[in-house]
Amino acid sequence: MATPRKQKKQRIRVRLQAFDHRLLDSSAERLVEVARQSNCKVVGPIPLPTHRQIFCVLRSPHADKKSREHFEIRTHKRIIDIEDPTHETMEQLSRLDMPAGVDIEVKL
Repeated sequence: MATPRKQKKQRIRVRLQAFDHRLLDSSAERLVEVARQSNCKVVGPIPLPTHRQIFCVLRSPHADKKSREHFEIRTHKRIIDIEDPTHETMEQLSRLDMPAGVDIEVKL
């Protein structure tokens, strides 16, 4: 007798990243709200580790090598999983207007 196979659930994984964490969190909340309105199960937003990029620059180009200035860029990331999406969910997500500065990556 053949054993029934588990059917793989469909999932949309949305990865958001931005330099401003407040803008990122508000965008994630809007995305979750749209997914919940279409009766989909939502997992997240899950915060990922923040990537810090540090730059060391000489204050003066000609003298005083020991005098330096440090700058950093922080990239904040979130993941949202949408389980069993409908066609309506896909349309609403594509029509969603995200603010400038938030990078969105969608995987099916």
